[in-house]
Amino acid sequence: MDASSKGLELRSDPTALAPERLLVFEVRGAISSFANAIRNVPGLEFIDEEAFPEDDDDKSPAAYLLVPNDAALRQILSLWRRWVDGQSMATGFTPWRDVFNTLRDIRVWGPQDRISEPERNILTEEIQGRADTDLVSIEIELVFRRDGDWSETSVSQSIVGVGGRVVSRARIDDIHYHAILAELPVQAIRGIIELDQGSIGGLEPIQHIRPQSLATEAGVSDVEPATEANVEGEFGEPILALIDGVPVQRHPLLAKHVVVDDVFELESSAPVDGRSHGTAMASLIVHGDQNSTEAPIRRKIISVPVLGDYDRFPRNQLVVDLIYRAILALREGSEPSGRFVTIVNISLGNKRRQFHGQLSAWARLLDRLAYRLGILFLVSAGNIADEFTVKGFTTRTALEDADELERSSAILKSMDALKAERRLLSPGETVNGITIGARNFDWVPMAERRSASVNIEPYSGLVLANPSSAMGPGFAKSVKPDLLYPGSRELLNVVGSGSGVLQVKPPHRAIRASGLKVAAPPRSGLEAALGYTNGTSAAAALASRTAHRIHDALEDEYGQEFLALSSLQRATLLKALLVHPATWHKRSAELIKQTVGPSDGRQHVKQKDNIRRFLGYGSYDLDDAVSCASDRATFWAIGEVGPNQVVPVSVPIPSAYGGRALHHSISATLAWMTPVNAGRQGYRTVRLKLTEPTWLGSLALGGCSDQPDQNQMNRGTIASRRWSGENAAVVGDNDTVDFEVSRMPDTGSEASGAITFALAVTISMPTVNEIYEQVKERVRPELRQRL
Repeated sequence: MDASSKGLELRSDPTALAPERLLVFEVRGAISSFANAIRNVPGLEFIDEEAFPEDDDDKSPAAYLLVPNDAALRQILSLWRRWVDGQSMATGFTPWRDVFNTLRDIRVWGPQDRISEPERNILTEEIQGRADTDLVSIEIELVFRRDGDWSETSVSQSIVGVGGRVVSRARIDDIHYHAILAELPVQAIRGIIELDQGSIGGLEPIQHIRPQSLATEAGVSDVEPATEANVEGEFGEPILALIDGVPVQRHPLLAKHVVVDDVFELESSAPVDGRSHGTAMASLIVHGDQNSTEAPIRRKIISVPVLGDYDRFPRNQLVVDLIYRAILALREGSEPSGRFVTIVNISLGNKRRQFHGQLSAWARLLDRLAYRLGILFLVSAGNIADEFTVKGFTTRTALEDADELERSSAILKSMDALKAERRLLSPGETVNGITIGARNFDWVPMAERRSASVNIEPYSGLVLANPSSAMGPGFAKSVKPDLLYPGSRELLNVVGSGSGVLQVKPPHRAIRASGLKVAAPPRSGLEAALGYTNGTSAAAALASRTAHRIHDALEDEYGQEFLALSSLQRATLLKALLVHPATWHKRSAELIKQTVGPSDGRQHVKQKDNIRRFLGYGSYDLDDAVSCASDRATFWAIGEVGPNQVVPVSVPIPSAYGGRALHHSISATLAWMTPVNAGRQGYRTVRLKLTEPTWLGSLALGGCSDQPDQNQMNRGTIASRRWSGENAAVVGDNDTVDFEVSRMPDTGSEASGAITFALAVTISMPTVNEIYEQVKERVRPELRQRL
């Protein structure tokens, strides 16, 4: 310990550490017990405890210790072996004994740390029945080093030495990413799966080995002829980009709106009848669900295809590098111009990479570019459409005939039991982006719904995520998914019963009776077609559409004053306003609390933790994000806050708010983009918070229970609070409510310079129609003066 002037640091993520001097601490039991024991060891610090997965999510959590030299590594291992053998600990080593009591093992970093068990299982399936000489694609992430050329050369030589070949490589310094896409013969893959130290998996320069990324799916089914499109007028320059599959650009619903920038020349490899994903997502962004008959957005959108042949990632590209170059092409390319793009929709994910505490390179990339380029990324949470058991029921008839709440409760209980297997798909754990889950809702007319009566409605009358929608939390136990957006009603199929077990499965495809209606590729002689889609990809596209509508509303109201904001300011403001109206549906949140628990009311933090796994910040009517009402007013502010600084924000309060014993509320949402430290202590470098207001008593307001716990909100880059009351408030003619935005360093090093934040505040008193006009009259003179 004395060899290191700063002491030794345990971390939750081995990224960018030197494996040759890395010890793995395999934790037995609760992380909290391990962390408490570590605190008593002089010179040893557990620096990112909050980044660990929940204790009940990860059955074998591990912490990583980078030791200063080989001698220190041998000494710690020797101390561990003495304890395992039952020998007494020397004087002064009692704190180590307490640490060892919380561990299953201490060992040197090795092949089992480079490839996880789920990833080994994927490779096992991939090589089954294949000849030893057949080639299989894998992604190899190298330990990031400033002088990493020798590492890449060494690993590349080893790949060739076992009969493989290097297909592609990428190095992105911003996020400490250095990777090789390689093809290895089945025999070499088998050595990796078997954790052979002499295999490629035993090479020291390698950080991780993963199966090649596989795109999530969102097909279009139940195709029908498209009616004549009513798309008139000219459309403005794009502020939104869709990174997805190749769309059918000539579809009558898309022809005037979608500009394709085929950076990777994938259009030629994508048959027109296989362009489902990009076409559907573009249709939802431009028009919304065709069953809801909304007006199209007033601008063009840019489509940058990253999916080619039948909506697959190119087999000769690393996905992280592909996304990186696609986003840079938007901002740095010449034609078409993407320099005003503020919103980027990524309704994609890697179905082979679930989030289990360690950020993927894809998520790190989005976090870095969101801050650096000023982009709001809207990302899908991912779909887990595996079958599951509904406990307490043995037959389809019993489940169908059950009371609606009883059926919903049983399905929720099944979802909770599988939460460790239903985590977000990469890059849904992004810290700066907004992650969208799929709400069990669509606009299918009632007459059409009756045709799907053969399948089972899981959540009648409730506002809940689809059974297939991936669950949170996110990095450092932050609130994820952030929002639920319509992803169509998912009707469960019964796939097995008998022996006291009932197995159900979410649908693989949407149908006419439960789906979102979108533009589709030509099928069966139809040149212009419509079809149905579902899932979190569709939900993320609808969220991107809402963000675009918020941008349009701000442009209409404030004109050049809004457009003159920097891209980072606009992206941060859209982020705040998109989340701001979201709430938990009370009946749904109450059912989760009753079903999942814990039943002890004193454990309200854990209860809220379980609710936000399913709901995030919640859901809302899509018009609420952009519409005005006479009995409520929403304010927004853009500001900057420096290190250890507190910034006050004053909001005028209408006199009509006072003296009436009616329901009233104030809500506030704070958002920011944090700089990130890739591979170093403290990934999120800036933490902002809204200090608890001092005016709650005079306004007869108290905190609302139907929102995530404040400590849970402080772990991300969004904080949304709401206060309400029923008693009469005391308000003068020119009173204001004053908020304070304070800045604190996150765990580890803090970013220098000022950080942009956005604050949205809504004052509401239902049925009191003077609210909006009174505050508008007080704000309007200030706006005129600034203009």
